[in-house]
Amino acid sequence: MEMPGRFPFPYTPYRIQEQFMEALYGALEAGRVGIFESPTGTGKSLSLICGALSWLRDWEEKRRQEEERLLALGAGGQDGPSPPQARPGSADTAGQPDWVTAFVQKKEERDMVNRLKEEQIRRKKREDRLEKIQHNVQLKYAAKRKRCEEDEARRLLQLSKEALSQGAGESALDQLDHNEEELILAEYESDDEKKMVSGLEEDDDLEEEHVTKIYYCSRTHSQLSQFVHEVQKSPFGKNIRLVSLGSRQNLCVNEEVRRLGALQLINDRCMEMQKNKHEKKSNEENEGKKRRVSRAMCPFYSFEQMQFLRDEVLVEVKDIEQLVSLGRETKACPYYGSRFAIPAAQLVVLPYQMLLHEPTRNAAGIKLKDQVVIIDEAHNLIDTITCIHSAEVSGSQLCCAHSQLSQYMERYRKHLKAKNLMYIKQILYLLEQFVAMLGGNVNQNPGCQAVSETGTVLKSINDFLFQSQTDNINLFKVQRYCEKSLISRKLLGFVERYGGPASAVKTSKENQKLAGLQDFLLTLQRGSDKEAGTPQSPPMEAEHDQLRTSSPLMQIEGFLSALTNANQDGRVILNRQGTVGHSSLKFLLLNPAVHFAKVVEECRAVIIAGGTMQPVADFREQLLCRAGVDPARIVEFSCGHVIPPENILPIILCSGPSNQQLEFTYQTRDLPQMMDETGRILYNLCNVIPGGVVCFFPSYEYEKQVYGHWEKTGLLSRLASKKKVLYCYREDICWTSCLLGKLPVFQAKIFQEPKKANQVEQVLVEYAKCIKCCSQTGGQMTGALLLSVVGGKMSEGINFSDDLGRCVIMVGMPYPNIRSPELQEKMTWLDKTMPRAAGQAPSRVLIENLCMKAVNQSIGRAIRHQKDFASILLLDHRYTRPAIFNKLPQWIRERTQVKTAFGSAFAELRKVRTHRILCPATDTVPHCPHLDLFRAFSLE
Repeated sequence: MEMPGRFPFPYTPYRIQEQFMEALYGALEAGRVGIFESPTGTGKSLSLICGALSWLRDWEEKRRQEEERLLALGAGGQDGPSPPQARPGSADTAGQPDWVTAFVQKKEERDMVNRLKEEQIRRKKREDRLEKIQHNVQLKYAAKRKRCEEDEARRLLQLSKEALSQGAGESALDQLDHNEEELILAEYESDDEKKMVSGLEEDDDLEEEHVTKIYYCSRTHSQLSQFVHEVQKSPFGKNIRLVSLGSRQNLCVNEEVRRLGALQLINDRCMEMQKNKHEKKSNEENEGKKRRVSRAMCPFYSFEQMQFLRDEVLVEVKDIEQLVSLGRETKACPYYGSRFAIPAAQLVVLPYQMLLHEPTRNAAGIKLKDQVVIIDEAHNLIDTITCIHSAEVSGSQLCCAHSQLSQYMERYRKHLKAKNLMYIKQILYLLEQFVAMLGGNVNQNPGCQAVSETGTVLKSINDFLFQSQTDNINLFKVQRYCEKSLISRKLLGFVERYGGPASAVKTSKENQKLAGLQDFLLTLQRGSDKEAGTPQSPPMEAEHDQLRTSSPLMQIEGFLSALTNANQDGRVILNRQGTVGHSSLKFLLLNPAVHFAKVVEECRAVIIAGGTMQPVADFREQLLCRAGVDPARIVEFSCGHVIPPENILPIILCSGPSNQQLEFTYQTRDLPQMMDETGRILYNLCNVIPGGVVCFFPSYEYEKQVYGHWEKTGLLSRLASKKKVLYCYREDICWTSCLLGKLPVFQAKIFQEPKKANQVEQVLVEYAKCIKCCSQTGGQMTGALLLSVVGGKMSEGINFSDDLGRCVIMVGMPYPNIRSPELQEKMTWLDKTMPRAAGQAPSRVLIENLCMKAVNQSIGRAIRHQKDFASILLLDHRYTRPAIFNKLPQWIRERTQVKTAFGSAFAELRKVRTHRILCPATDTVPHCPHLDLFRAFSLE
């Protein structure tokens, strides 16, 4: 394999970055499936960009040279070199005469040459078009002027049509209320009808051949934007054709649609407006026979403008925000404009769900055949796939959907075709039977129906369908009907019109029937509010917001889709709790590999990357091997960290200051002596460790128990004399902080973590202010102590860099709750379907891996850049077991010290303090992305 001697890089790369890029280049060239681990702070994003795009550059050059060679052969005819010929008078292995074989070979060569010529013409045409746009600014102004002219022409045409339509007689259909026709389902002709074209039909120029490209996906919108910014700063930023994909929720520029809020509502409304545009011509042809109410069409769904936006996207690298701004400026839809840029793009940046969910992938026009996929931040990839393909519906949602759909059918029965009625009745029957499985009746208020037998029951898909007496219904056809007919969107419009208590309903007999729907919805709202103990100050607004945010039928469609999985790949969980309304049906996907198999089958290469990928056994065994990947095709790479060895001190502590052995099992962790020992360890550490100390507990319940015990014993007051104490919960995270020694701990100011992620920074500012203030004022207060929970918001995604986290402490081992029915079913399934590994049952390996993934994510919060430093303490002797110890990240494992006694561990921490590993004041400490922390301070 030809390996480039040097990768383009914005600065001199670290040696581990060079190793990363070389391994990445080799994996892409050989068509491997790679698991790549590079700790946060080592420049992983730039290594991915420069390594992958270097391979793509070389690949395109090789292909161009090969095309030129083949075209030269075609132009040279007989004079050029030809494939080896068989000896005269001989025949090939199939018994064909020589002249037949030669004819077939010549024909294949001619066909290949013709295809290459066509591709060359298309590529030249695209390059000329993009170059013209890039260097000719006048074209942009001409396009803008043309848009204004077209808008004015459409406005005048609409005024003319309205003037001509005045005085026209009403038809029978106009007996419905104004604009009510759009709520009626269109005729559903066939289950096998042609798929609606999601792109534009007016121009074949958009149907380009997909060039070889790299699909890069990550978890969040902010991570994707950050990656695009890294590409812009890289040596490839000026020449790469990059397109950013996102959901309609992020890319839609139609304010009327954006106001719907919920993603599903935006999707349905967008598709409905497209359908109105495609039906416009046929409606105009029948205008003389039958007057129809005009339907809204999206003004941004314009062929010419989206073609212009597509070219603008390919000319210059843009992130999501820039793409939306361009869409508003050009009055073109960024969602579809970006999708039309996919074929010609070299790098496509998209979220997890768009790549891992096949229907979404197909709808976006993503073709994975012979392409490269890079999945970043992939430590939760298995859980992500499981979550995407799982679904849950409550008893309230089932009853509410049944009531809404029944009222809808009664209202429009005379206007619905036979096939529509047939499918609506099938859906109603499914809802009725699903509620019956929860022990309820759809005709009664679910909040008032008590469940006789509470508990959780797991069933296979086939058993669930058989016991609910729905196995005779073709769920594939029902699912397809829901997608094509947009019934959930129609139903939501109906409920918005007639379901609200403030809506004026006519007194006709048909409308009087809708009173039941209103009363039922009001009862649902009041019942749930009463049981939850929430105030009922604005019941009308609350109900309206609830209805507008989501439709219960939309959730149920996801559950019906999940039931089409193979019987062995999932389970249905019946959770009966108190009342039918609080009970639920949930589909649990057991085998995520079935939905990942097509990705690894079609792609040339797949790279799964992350900062903390250990332990990798889950990826290899549960995901890749079960997806049909040959073990020889899997390659693993893990690099060290860029920090010096002396900048990190990982310690496994086996006993505390009073020689109490540290073993936080379910049986021993509640003992008073264990909680006291934990407090003594923290108190001693706070004496010698400056800045921030972050302590992770295995669960919220245990953290709350320990905190209460420390309050009773007075240890919390002693801790507060050294550190400002903050503690957080897993869900509704509350922060309690005492003032800097001026008030007792019980006179505390309370901070509550906001529910929205973009407001978490405010809490971090308070945390950082305390640390900075302590460093400047001196005295006994040395920083802040943060008590957090593994799996909470502080254990993932938050960077405790520099003085925000000089020490990270892990109390015990955060094993998952093995009493969970879902986890028990997963363990049983693994034991049945997978072989034992190194003498261990697959279920046991799963439990250990889940625990150590959580540990690795939490302790990786501290070291974030080359000059950062921290100590890591694992408080449990069980970390010394080889099966557990080997699952720590390599760069931490290599530097970990095992201390059987607290004294020796404390001495190591004091030694670190004496040696003053903090960077000298003359050095530059990288700026924290969230907070402006102080540069350096003396530990003396």
